[in-house]
Amino acid sequence: MYAMEEDIDVTSHKEGLNGLSYECKPLEDINGHSNHKPVMNGLIIGYNNKDHTNGSASLRNLPISALKQNGLLQTLASGGNQDKPTDDNEELEKVRQEWEAVESVQPVISEESTPTPLISFNEALQYFQTTDLGDLLKNIQPTVRRTGLAAITHFLFGPPRLHRELLEERDLVFAIAQCPVDNSQPIHMRVLQTVYKRLVGSKLDCPRYGVHWETIGFQGTDPATDLRGTGFLGLMHSLYFVMDPEMLPLARDIYKLSLHPTQNFPFSVMSINMTRIALQVLREEALSKECNRRQQVVGVLNEFYVATYLHLYQLWKTQQKTIADSGFVLKEVELFAKKNPKQMLRRLEVFLKERRAGGIPRGTSPDPQAQQSSPSLGERGARGGHGSRAKEMHFTGVCDLPPDMEGEARLI
Repeated sequence: MYAMEEDIDVTSHKEGLNGLSYECKPLEDINGHSNHKPVMNGLIIGYNNKDHTNGSASLRNLPISALKQNGLLQTLASGGNQDKPTDDNEELEKVRQEWEAVESVQPVISEESTPTPLISFNEALQYFQTTDLGDLLKNIQPTVRRTGLAAITHFLFGPPRLHRELLEERDLVFAIAQCPVDNSQPIHMRVLQTVYKRLVGSKLDCPRYGVHWETIGFQGTDPATDLRGTGFLGLMHSLYFVMDPEMLPLARDIYKLSLHPTQNFPFSVMSINMTRIALQVLREEALSKECNRRQQVVGVLNEFYVATYLHLYQLWKTQQKTIADSGFVLKEVELFAKKNPKQMLRRLEVFLKERRAGGIPRGTSPDPQAQQSSPSLGERGARGGHGSRAKEMHFTGVCDLPPDMEGEARLI
């Protein structure tokens, strides 16, 4: 017979699996007998008549969160040191696998969270072509204002004027450069998402604000704050760069270099500077001749932007530049671009042709000794073996810049 105890709360403590202590409180069964059932985390663990000395079978009724809280799964993951019956090992292995599945679960894409579709450059451009930009057009400055002798000299010896039928397209470009990012415009948001996803290779959308924008070279958590100098045109050029199938490999090569341990630089901020240079060259009418020949402005400006970035990329890579050299490099690139717009475009054309042919385009060798004077960045005529010509086109070194140029060019 069992000894009956009145008004006494008998609680015993036992040590179970993983060194956890649990309480056993007496409960009277239908025969008046007292059974002890363990309590873990405030939950009474039911079990059958079998004596499970290690308590593992009773784990079936515990939520996984309770197991994690008590450190059980961590012990399972570490392998444990005690020998356990085969059945119990199988049970614990199932628990461990279930928890690992919970921790590695991937987000489910529902209809509401379907990723934003990518947007092409032409679709984004069409949006601006059909949007009223009248207020922005009032503030543009499509040409450099010259007076006196400078105006006469430019008229007599300067580049040709842009054809009249292209003026509207040119003004549209400068209007886009005045347009800020608008969170309420789906097209604007799609452009941002497309640039990010194409560079990093993601299929999922990213938040509008966050440190992830720094990954692709913006200076902070909001890309819009870096676009003050070029407006939405800075994003449009990045969009063209990543959505054109022929340009995308180059864009990713430059992006890869921007993540280099020692030669890193902010990809997007540098891209905005390339847009700024391209805009200034267009404003100075140095691209008018090529625009007239092709009867388009946007296409020429897009290619000139890429050509300028290619120029910087080759210079940065072959001469082992770092972020400390950025001001000097930007000034050097800007001066060269303004003086040699046709050559810049020609160099891009040759670069793409060589890449299509399956070769390694000149000017991309990682060995700085291979191109001390960057022949691919100079006149292509140097390839004919004219040594003197090659020397004429070498880039000014950082130390050769006059003191008054220091600090003029910088990352905007």
